[in-house]
Amino acid sequence: MSVRDLIILGTSSQQPTRFRNHGAYLFRWNNEGFLFDPGEGTQRQFIFANVAPPVVNRIFVSHFHGDHCLGLGSILMRLNLDKVTHPIHCYYPASGKKYFDRLRYGTIYHENIHVIEHPVLEPGLVHDDGAFKIEATFLEHAVENIGWRITEADTRKFDSAKLNACGIFGPEVKELQRLGKLMVGDKEIHLDDVSCVRVGDSIAVVIDTRVCPQAIEIARNAKILLCESTYMEEHQELAYRHFHLTSKQAAHIAKEANARKLILTHFSARYLNLKPMENEARTIFPETEVAEDLRVFPFPKN
Repeated sequence: MSVRDLIILGTSSQQPTRFRNHGAYLFRWNNEGFLFDPGEGTQRQFIFANVAPPVVNRIFVSHFHGDHCLGLGSILMRLNLDKVTHPIHCYYPASGKKYFDRLRYGTIYHENIHVIEHPVLEPGLVHDDGAFKIEATFLEHAVENIGWRITEADTRKFDSAKLNACGIFGPEVKELQRLGKLMVGDKEIHLDDVSCVRVGDSIAVVIDTRVCPQAIEIARNAKILLCESTYMEEHQELAYRHFHLTSKQAAHIAKEANARKLILTHFSARYLNLKPMENEARTIFPETEVAEDLRVFPFPKN
């Protein structure tokens, strides 16, 4: 089975700390690498995480505040240095095209990589290649800002005991999958008789927003909701003023969306101890964890 995990490369918000780098999040999933919001220092965090940057083939920028994109240029240059041959797909708000170009071409280098840009103009389906479906929504922030959802394709799961009982083996399994039914002796076996559809998992990334319906909808039934939690509830007024969430508000979003797991990130530098933030969120949504730099969260298939 291919790797399926979330690697936290950074958890800080605007100001990094001694222990928290600018935010960046890598999902390794079914032989693809989805990198979200590479802040300053992301390239170095890959070294500490013991992960080679060429695993990345899709980069997402929610918006162009510095803590969400200042590492973009260095990551692209690193992939260029490593001479990756696969395309690098980049997704970002179309209104930030000039900032994307400045980050991409901020220094002198000979470009070898093939970057495919996906500037997002409106909410909805952004990409569907049959393996993954990528959707976007616009959240409520001080600038145009995107929340993301990635869903893997449904797969067919065979029951080996039922296959054996029906006398279907080896190449016959593929033939059954191709045709949908198969004659075994004088009996017709249908695909659903020996298998079931495994619905593909979804993950959602909601970074920098006030509470809004779009945040809930993009996270609907997600296996993992990676969500900002810049402030604790006692600083709710600050959160609203700066277009951010508190830990309890993030937990309410997860609960309303019926998410499976909530992972909090994007913390204000004012908080040295994040355990109270985790505890606060768990009063609303028990399946909550606080992200830490370089922590790995596996999300195996059901």
